[in-house]
Amino acid sequence: MVSDTRVRAWRPPVPGVVEVFHARMTSHVYPMHTHEAWTLLIVDDGKIRYDLHRHEHGAMDRAVTLLPPHIPHNGRAATTAGFRKRVVYLDLSSLPASLIGQAVDQPVLADALLRQRIHQLHGVLGQPGEEFEAESRLAFIAERLGWHLSRRRMPGDGAASSGVADGLRGLIDARFRESMTLREASDALHAHPAHLVREFSRQFGISPHQYMTSRRIDLARGLLLDGMPPSLAAAEAGFYDQSHLTRHFRHVLGTSPGRYARSGAAG
Repeated sequence: MVSDTRVRAWRPPVPGVVEVFHARMTSHVYPMHTHEAWTLLIVDDGKIRYDLHRHEHGAMDRAVTLLPPHIPHNGRAATTAGFRKRVVYLDLSSLPASLIGQAVDQPVLADALLRQRIHQLHGVLGQPGEEFEAESRLAFIAERLGWHLSRRRMPGDGAASSGVADGLRGLIDARFRESMTLREASDALHAHPAHLVREFSRQFGISPHQYMTSRRIDLARGLLLDGMPPSLAAAEAGFYDQSHLTRHFRHVLGTSPGRYARSGAAG
C-alpha cells in the first residue's frame, strides 16, 4: 500500500527551535498526544480539524495555530483532499510556560503579519549557515506571539537605546567569523533579542544578520584577490561552506567568488 503521507523533519542549530516539520497528509489521523514544546503551525493547503482541551478547533491557511506544551490534542484533515502544513516546535525559552493557559483558550491567531513572518522563518531554517538570521526572525515571532497571548508589552519594548545597538555591532565586529548566536549577544548586552534587532536596524539602517554577512563578504573578497581558493575563503570568512559563500556573493556582487577572483587576470 502506497502511503499518502509525505514528511520532512530536521533539527536546525537555532536556539529555541526543537524541530522543524513539513508534511503533506490526506488520510492520516493523529491520535490524542502531547508535546514538550510549543507547536507553531501554518497550513499551506487544506484545513485541519483538531481537539484541544475538549474543544474542537480548525487550522486554516490564513491563520496561525499555536498549540501549547503538555496539553493533549489530536488532528485530522477536514476534507478528503487532505492538507499541507509547516510546523516549528519551540522550547520554553522562546515562550514561557506562564502563557500556556492563554494559548489553550486562544490557539488560533488571525494575524497576517505573523503568518508572513513564520513563512519567512521556514525559508531561512532550510538554509545551512543562516542560523543568525533565523534567530533574529524568531525573536520577532516570539515577541508577537507573547503580545497576542498576554496583551501587554513584551520585554525589550520601551525607549530607544543606542547603547545596545553599538554593543551588538561591537560583538559582530569581533566575532563575525565565528558562530555567534543572537541569544549570546542578548545575554551579554542584557537586552531582549527582538529589542536588539529592532534598535540595531533603526540606528544603522541594516539588520544585524545583513551586517554580519557584509563583514564576511568584505573579508572573503580580500582573501579571494590574494589568491585563496573559494572553499578556504568561505571557511576563513565565517561562511558555512562554499555554496553558502556563493549564494551571498552573487546576491551582493552579481557574480560568483571564482569569477570575481579571476576577474583581475582576465582584465
